Amino acid sequence: MNVAARTVAGRRNDAPLLTLDRCAVRTGLEPDGTGSHSPSVGEWARPVRVVVSPLAITATADDEVVWSSPVDSITGVVHKETEPVSVISARDTADCMLLVPEDDAGSFRAAMRTVLEPGNEPDEELGPADRRPEPRRRQVTTVRGIGDSFFRTSSWAAGLSVLAIMVLVGGFLFWLALPALRATGLSFLTTAEWQPDIHHFGIAAVLTFTVLIAVVALIVAVPLAIGTALFISEIVPRRLKGSAIAMVDLMAAVPSVVYGLWGRVILQDHAIGVSRFLSTWFSWIPLFKVDGSDPRNPLGSATVYTASTFIAGLCVALMVIPITCSIMREVFSQAPAGEREGAYALGSTRWGMIRSVVLPFGKGGMIGAVMLGLGRALGETVAVYLIISPVFNINFHVLQSGSNSVSSLIVLRQGDASGFGRSALLAAGLALFVITLLVNFTASSIVAHTRSGAQSEV
Repeated sequence: MNVAARTVAGRRNDAPLLTLDRCAVRTGLEPDGTGSHSPSVGEWARPVRVVVSPLAITATADDEVVWSSPVDSITGVVHKETEPVSVISARDTADCMLLVPEDDAGSFRAAMRTVLEPGNEPDEELGPADRRPEPRRRQVTTVRGIGDSFFRTSSWAAGLSVLAIMVLVGGFLFWLALPALRATGLSFLTTAEWQPDIHHFGIAAVLTFTVLIAVVALIVAVPLAIGTALFISEIVPRRLKGSAIAMVDLMAAVPSVVYGLWGRVILQDHAIGVSRFLSTWFSWIPLFKVDGSDPRNPLGSATVYTASTFIAGLCVALMVIPITCSIMREVFSQAPAGEREGAYALGSTRWGMIRSVVLPFGKGGMIGAVMLGLGRALGETVAVYLIISPVFNINFHVLQSGSNSVSSLIVLRQGDASGFGRSALLAAGLALFVITLLVNFTASSIVAHTRSGAQSEV
């Protein structure tokens, strides 16, 4: 068999044609037992249309299939063409004209040679013109206009300026805190007292109280934030959703001093009853134990419960709720609608849909929101300063009067601090800066890698 490619003059775009010579050479062969048979002279003498698909070659004459065979059942090699190729033959049996894309001519020619003569190898290797061309990497050139260049430059400048400011703040704190850090060394992290005038100071006590206040705030704020976020994103009618979002966001606009005054004047009096109840019935838990309280005396003094870590944590919780709720609400609202509808289609209730679709989808965002709230709670200053009664001893009794924090320490002592005392305060600020920075970076990383529904149970 001779298979050759040629171009028909006058055809649009000089479309390449493959000519199969003597394609009826199999005249008279018996069926091969696989359901396929070779065409006879009479069959090929009629106008024939051959269609080559990725799996089979079929010949039809007058809309009647006269020959069909799967490519892989004849040769054991699956046809590699990605699109069906139309084949139109003349009335005479000598020529069958196959219209083949130019890029696929080489591979198709080899496949047809193997199919029509499965027992013979090609007489000669395919030349470069017959082989499929190697894919070439496209060179993409981006042409930026003046607006694109300005936007790109301004965006880079804004991002780099934020990083530069953060580095400068850290460098400023470290440089001014260096005398105090040199004087104390690692004992700065383990000493509870604060007496910088005699070079005996550290942040062990204030850092402990800072963490305890933040933990109390998160224990109170996270359940409220999750419930509020789910209520706004899943339950509130659409016409009221904007108002509900605005009310929660307005909480973030209230100044810290207002929260502090509210906690000192109003919240503290009402929280004493809760503190007394927890101390009376759960004092066997070290966190709820209060030194100097008598659970059997209902008329005992309430001053042992005032200005405590618990009350400060409650006040900070109200300041943490807006940012935590806002992030969770945005994450919950992005849960795929298809998965929500799929849960309902399977008979799920609204709570079942939330539990199986929304919460798994927003798990990463919830963790990030909690950590961002933790960073907010660790750095709170004025509200805590107005509520607590400063002490400088490590105490894990959150209901007991007396507490402290790094930021409150700085506000309390910076007015009358000497040069070395100011360096000690800046060293405390540097420690809080590093801790808050690590917490916020971790939270931002978790939020940025929030998935898009892969963990849903539906």
